[in-house]
Amino acid sequence: MKIYTRTGDDGTTGLFSGRRVSKASLRIEAHGTIDELNSQLGVARASAPQPEVSTILAHVQSQLFVAGADLATPMDATASIPRIDEGDTQRLEADIDRMTAALSPLRVFILPGGSPAAAHIHLARAISRRAERDVLRLAADEPINPELPVYLNRLSDFLFTLARYENLLAGCEEEPWKPA
Repeated sequence: MKIYTRTGDDGTTGLFSGRRVSKASLRIEAHGTIDELNSQLGVARASAPQPEVSTILAHVQSQLFVAGADLATPMDATASIPRIDEGDTQRLEADIDRMTAALSPLRVFILPGGSPAAAHIHLARAISRRAERDVLRLAADEPINPELPVYLNRLSDFLFTLARYENLLAGCEEEPWKPA
């Protein structure tokens, strides 16, 4: 099987519904940002995080494939696919609460960084915020799964907490922001 199909040479791509849309559409832009986020989490995993953090990242990467399928399947499509749901968001919240209990209270802004893995997770956090903005722009134009922007909003909080947790496990101190 060849990796190229040539069907996108005209600037369109196919959704799971079979409909073709412009590669410049809001839906494909949002999908691309989710893909970028997933790839950045792969970079974080490749940078040798603590084993527990690597396991957590693998789960989030899997969920981002669900989010991508969700975006690639309009709400009126007949295709049956898994979608991000409230349970996925609740799992992020439970993990945030569990990790936060192990962290020192945050009283100042911290600079993104620390261990290489934590720095990559911080970058993923920024990408997740862009993904949320992209999904919200799409939602203003057409119906989407209403849980998806909620999940992405929580995911940025989760990734911030996970970066701090990685630094804790790796023995890296957080660097407070000092205004000039």
